[in-house]
Amino acid sequence: MKLASYKDGSRDGQLVVVSRDLRTAHYASGIAHRLQQALDDWDFYAPQLQDLYDALNADRARHSFDFNPAQCMAPLPRAYQWLSGAAYLSHVALLRLAPGEELPAALKTDPLVFQGASDAFIGPNDDIVVASEAMGIDFSAELAVITGDVKQDTNPEDALDSVRLLMLANPVSLRQLEAAERDKGAGLVQSKPVTAFSPVAITPDELGDAWRGGKVHLALQTSWNGRKVGMCDAGPEMGFHFGQLIAHAAKTRHLRAGTVLGSGTVSNSGAEKHGRMDWPKGYSCIAEKRSMEALQKSKSQTGFMQFGDTVRIEMKGKDGNSLFGAIDQNVASLYQAQTDAVAEPEATA
Repeated sequence: MKLASYKDGSRDGQLVVVSRDLRTAHYASGIAHRLQQALDDWDFYAPQLQDLYDALNADRARHSFDFNPAQCMAPLPRAYQWLSGAAYLSHVALLRLAPGEELPAALKTDPLVFQGASDAFIGPNDDIVVASEAMGIDFSAELAVITGDVKQDTNPEDALDSVRLLMLANPVSLRQLEAAERDKGAGLVQSKPVTAFSPVAITPDELGDAWRGGKVHLALQTSWNGRKVGMCDAGPEMGFHFGQLIAHAAKTRHLRAGTVLGSGTVSNSGAEKHGRMDWPKGYSCIAEKRSMEALQKSKSQTGFMQFGDTVRIEMKGKDGNSLFGAIDQNVASLYQAQTDAVAEPEATA
C-alpha cells in the first residue's frame, strides 16, 4: 500500500491512503490520524489501512479525492530518529579518490551510519531554503526505509523484517561547511540542514520482485534544472543492504518504531575504477560530479546549486509508472523567504 501525510496546519499532518497509480487518495482518519500512530501498532492498523487501499484501487472508496503531491508533508513529518548510511561504496570511494585519500578497509566490511536531524522533515515540493549560495548547496538522491521496533543486537535477517515502508529522500548537504565539520571529528550538524522525502511511502510488496535481498533493483532518476543527470541502479552496487544497515544501527541499542534510515547517495561505479572516466549512469549528487572533474584535471568545475535551481528525484517501476511520486524542489533564499513572509500580509491588506 501507499501512504502519505497531508498538510493540515499541524506538525504531523493527516494520514491518507493513496492509490497505486497515485491518482486518488482517501483520509485514513477512521483508522489512524497520523502515520506514527499506525507504526506504533502496525499489526493492528496495517490490515485496516490495506483494506482501505484495496477499496481505493477498486474504485470502491466512498470519499476519495484527487491526490495532490503539493499538499504532502514528508510521509513521516518528524521522526524519533533519522539515520543515514553510506551503503554505496563507489560514492565514498569517488569522494575520497579526488583528494588522494584511500577508502578505509573497514568500510568494506562494516557500514558507515551517522545520525541526522529528524525533528522537522520537509515535503516533496517544499523549498530548500538556505541563507547563502556560498555554502555549497548540493542534492542527494537516496532511498530510505521506516522501521518498526528493532531489538538491540538483532541480526540482519530479522532487521530486514522490521522494514515497514520505503521512500525516496533528498538529504541536502552544504558542502562548503562540511569539510570544517569533518575536521572537528564530531559529526555533521550545520552541513546537513534538512531532508525532504517523496510524496508517498510504500510497503515493500509494492515493488514486487524489484525488492529482493534488502535492496531496490530499479533505477533512481535525478534531474537538475530540468536536465537528467543521473539514472543510477539502486540495487547491484549497494554494498550493504537495508537489513545490514539496520542491524548495524541496532548493535548497541533498541530502535523504536518510526526510525528512518537512508541508504546514502545512490551511486554506480565508473570513474573510480581502473582509471575509467565514462561514468555512463551519471550522478546522484553534485559532489560526485566535481570529484570526477578533479580526477580528469578539468580546467573548470561544476558549481553547486544556486537560488532558483530545481531538483527532481523519482523512481519508476518496470511498467514505467512512478512508484513514490517525485521529489520536486526549488532552492530559495532564506532572507528572501523572510521578506516575502513579512510582505504578504501587507499585500493582502
